[in-house]
Amino acid sequence: MNELFTNEKHYLTLNNYLKSIYNEKVFKVSLNGGFSCPNRDGKISTNGCIFCSASGSGDFAGNINLSIKDQFYEVASILKKKWPNGAYIAYFQANTNTYGTVSELKMRYEQIVKDGKKLDDKIKILSIATRPDCLDKDVLNLLKELNDQIPLWVELGFQTSNEETAKFINRGYSNDILVKAVKDLKSLGITVIVHIINGLPTDSYDDMINTVKFLRKLPIDGIKIHMLHVINNSPLGKLYKENPFPLLTMEEYVKIVVEQLRLLPHNIVIHRITGDADKTELLAPMWTLKKFVVMNEIDKLMRKENYYQGDLYVQDC
Repeated sequence: MNELFTNEKHYLTLNNYLKSIYNEKVFKVSLNGGFSCPNRDGKISTNGCIFCSASGSGDFAGNINLSIKDQFYEVASILKKKWPNGAYIAYFQANTNTYGTVSELKMRYEQIVKDGKKLDDKIKILSIATRPDCLDKDVLNLLKELNDQIPLWVELGFQTSNEETAKFINRGYSNDILVKAVKDLKSLGITVIVHIINGLPTDSYDDMINTVKFLRKLPIDGIKIHMLHVINNSPLGKLYKENPFPLLTMEEYVKIVVEQLRLLPHNIVIHRITGDADKTELLAPMWTLKKFVVMNEIDKLMRKENYYQGDLYVQDC
């Protein structure tokens, strides 16, 4: 059992993990680097993943009209009002943040860290969200240079290991691309976090469980678990309005997440067990707006049954 588990949280939370390293609260400052996405600009597709809103996963990122520096301090000032003390993760969130030339990428990243000097001494980590098919050799070399200056996280959108579902959601790459990306990043000593979504229309219960079983064979460091949000201004939203499809109930989602946590190794950091959606654009399921209720229900079930992250984990051969 992991020593960072608590009586309240029977899994390795990001908060407890970061506190064990930095001895203080660490907050994520979400930034919008103005990047595009190959799944939107025509390189792969013009439609994007069907669950993405028009902002391309940047609903809660910084103000694109501001510089990276100004975005950082604007968001950090808001966080300071609620939590006066603490450190920061500079998080490039919106769209595909390794999609561009090396010079274009450097121009953005160097606003956070350059030649070992950080924009703010309270920045502890640089986190970059991207696609696994946007990590060519030159980009990987740049990421290695960054990791030599500041702890670097790379977050990869994956969503499901079901290849047929991947086609349905217009993900735009096969599972082997994810496998290669994880191995390439880990060979450079970079921390890797993978995003998954529960409740995709063509995924069964077994598919959601198999996604975690697929990922636990890889040397990932963290995972983000989300419930599917059906957003008004998305291709999925259009499908849902035309022909509503069944979605997971909160009770079903809680049971699936608990099972997924039990199947994961105890040392994988759980960055999220639910997600956020713009309540003005969310079509369904509305229970996802009760974020803390969902988290509490997961905790309650694990405590009631004395379940822990990793208690069903068996090392894959």
